[in-house]
Amino acid sequence: MARNNTRAWQRMLSGRRLDILDPSPMDVELSDIAHGLARVARWNGQTQGDYPFSVAQHSVLVLELFRGMDPDASPVWQLQALLHDAPEYVMGDIISPFKAAMGGNYKDVENRLLSAIFLRFSLPASMPAQLTKLVKKADREAAFFEATYLAGFEDAEARKFFGEPSQPAFDLDAFERLIRPWPTREAHDRFVAAFEEIAV
Repeated sequence: MARNNTRAWQRMLSGRRLDILDPSPMDVELSDIAHGLARVARWNGQTQGDYPFSVAQHSVLVLELFRGMDPDASPVWQLQALLHDAPEYVMGDIISPFKAAMGGNYKDVENRLLSAIFLRFSLPASMPAQLTKLVKKADREAAFFEATYLAGFEDAEARKFFGEPSQPAFDLDAFERLIRPWPTREAHDRFVAAFEEIAV
């Protein structure tokens, strides 16, 4: 499929200029991803607490849930799990019903960005089917916990949308710390720390 020749440049704080429609891995920086994700609110900001629950914090929560499902996961898989929502550092967190209404072009752009991000960090350009399935499961379980602890959902309502979590919250190390919204700087720093712990 031929791509539109239109450029959609986004200038990053690192000084990089990222073409959102045709991204180059060379224009992706961890500092920009962490900065952006720490400032993007999940649930359109409709959560309890003194701070928004950021996509950076959600990414760390998904990583911990993923590790609970696959304790022997390789560093490559762990990094891809952590970065599963990384395109949102430039695209924002758009709720699922709106994504569906926007149609395929949105998903194409998101997938190109995710591939560029993966390649920037020497990861495969896409996730294999088994990993995709596990990350989606961890993502849904994170959404269940966020919905019930932060977004005012009753358990039954959250189960209807996200399914029953396979891991009780009390089985997850430091769950209370993971679900309580972090200040922006802490979300940034903990996201970077999670990345660096795996990437070493």
